[in-house]
Amino acid sequence: MENSTSSTSSNAHADAVRPFRVEIPQAEIDDLHDRLSRTRWNTGVPGVEGWSRGVPADYLKGLAEYWAHGFDWHKAEARLNEFPQYLTEIDGQDIHFAHVRSDRADATPLLLIHDWPGSFVQFTDVIEPLSRDFHVVVTSTPGVGFSGPLSSPGWNTGRIAAAFTTLMARLGYERYGVQGNGGGAWIAGEMGRIAPGHVVGIHVNGLVTFPSDDPADFAGLTEGEQTRLERLQRFRDDKMGFNAIQSTRPETVAYGLHDSPVGQLAWIVEKFKEWTDTAKELPEDAVDRDRLLTNVSLYWYTGTAGSSAHLYYETAHDPGAWAPKERGTVPTAVVVALPSDVAIRRYAERDHNVVRWTEFERGGNFLSLEQPELLVEDVREFFAGLEDL
Repeated sequence: MENSTSSTSSNAHADAVRPFRVEIPQAEIDDLHDRLSRTRWNTGVPGVEGWSRGVPADYLKGLAEYWAHGFDWHKAEARLNEFPQYLTEIDGQDIHFAHVRSDRADATPLLLIHDWPGSFVQFTDVIEPLSRDFHVVVTSTPGVGFSGPLSSPGWNTGRIAAAFTTLMARLGYERYGVQGNGGGAWIAGEMGRIAPGHVVGIHVNGLVTFPSDDPADFAGLTEGEQTRLERLQRFRDDKMGFNAIQSTRPETVAYGLHDSPVGQLAWIVEKFKEWTDTAKELPEDAVDRDRLLTNVSLYWYTGTAGSSAHLYYETAHDPGAWAPKERGTVPTAVVVALPSDVAIRRYAERDHNVVRWTEFERGGNFLSLEQPELLVEDVREFFAGLEDL
């Protein structure tokens, strides 16, 4: 992909922060539409209905038709360009981020970290309201969107966390907060471990917690906690196919995702179906359809389906990811969306310094898209309350 700001000048200093705008050439938009029109559709198995075996063909055909003929990329692109964006090179990798400073002189810097298969797109509804109280920095994870493709192997959680601490230092922020969801929550927690003197607080949602082998971990669980533990087990038994593939053979699956927009669409939309509010019948009932397709389009236009899959390989093959860690010391807030999340407080408190625990009656993993007002309010209350700790 070509644009006027996405490539590093040969004489640019490695520490330079370069302005960036999203500018997808019309030829690439036309190519996407052409590929969508020539999709070779799978016929499926007669008698199989619903989502139990993956994305239903009739649903996907309708969504692909809208992507080709109803979705307005130029409108979506203009929305993204409302936010000042930049690139900077850290540890040999371009890092893309949006940076919106608050009008408040005493505003706390706040770093937002997305989950897979999300992107910085998932924070577009919360940037402006958060910027009333925070200097907001929204990253694109290495290997995803405009922070990709990956420049080298080895981008595990620890390396990403170190890069993000470098980014905040490069922006002149000595003390700052971090918010992350899903995989972004893991990165946020790691930032707290490696830079506790700089991270004032960590706010997470979509946190995944695991019990130990100690029988005491299962004693006295509430009915709600038992439900979340059962949900985690169902996820591990029935919904881990994407993880197994990306953790073992990311290069193989990348060919199909990189070449077929419908393949990429199905790969992502399945996760939005399974990880959003379970009370919603379809992904677009939980997340605005155009916002969902903006996110999918970003993966497509940047060609980062494969490099984002490699992030799972790096985690699965990183001994440090699964080794015992010291309990985090940074004050941490956990938001649990009751319809879909799996976090259990005692497990979270074992690993993190949990000082706030909030349960939402609605929402899912992508709260910044599903329930942006609730998320913004909880983030504000948490960081405001840190002064009283």
